[in-house]
Amino acid sequence: MIFNYITEHVVIVLIAILVSILIGIVLGVIAYWVRLAEKLILWIVEILQTIPSLALLAMLMIVFGLGNVTLIVGLVLYALMPIVRNTHTGLTNVEPFIKDAARGMGMTKLQRLVKVELPLSFPLIFSGIKIALVNSLSVAVMGVLIGAGGLGFPIYRGIQTQSMQLILTGAIPVVLMALIFDFFMSKIERRLLKRA
Repeated sequence: MIFNYITEHVVIVLIAILVSILIGIVLGVIAYWVRLAEKLILWIVEILQTIPSLALLAMLMIVFGLGNVTLIVGLVLYALMPIVRNTHTGLTNVEPFIKDAARGMGMTKLQRLVKVELPLSFPLIFSGIKIALVNSLSVAVMGVLIGAGGLGFPIYRGIQTQSMQLILTGAIPVVLMALIFDFFMSKIERRLLKRA
């Protein structure tokens, strides 16, 4: 039974992270390219991060109803800030002489982005993805309050029935997953930084 909760929890988080990576990198690139949009995009993702998770999920529930879809949308919105911020920062910090060299080779703006700027920025972008993933694993526990699945259910049932065993059944896998993901992604991050 617990295996089903773990699987559902991981699937929900991975779907949310994949969507947030796509949206976050695109928004980060737009913020980097369009100076007028830069402050607005960064301001919006920072505001989303400050909204308490339960309040955000409650507002989303009005639109999307009860269930996993609402939780996934909430996780996507929460995961945007570190990804957008790190993408924007990484692209902005690419050395000007490298950009000039790529321009001198006749590369278009899009070619410079894809072949030069994004690869050089990837270690920082990956760091943002790691932060978003580890945060999402813990925030996803709140999904039980809006009818979503995952490891929040045994924790919530344990609180209701005052069963420490049930609480630990849900809490321990969440903590272990967060530590494991953080450990392995940190190792990958260090290798990326060395290559960069």
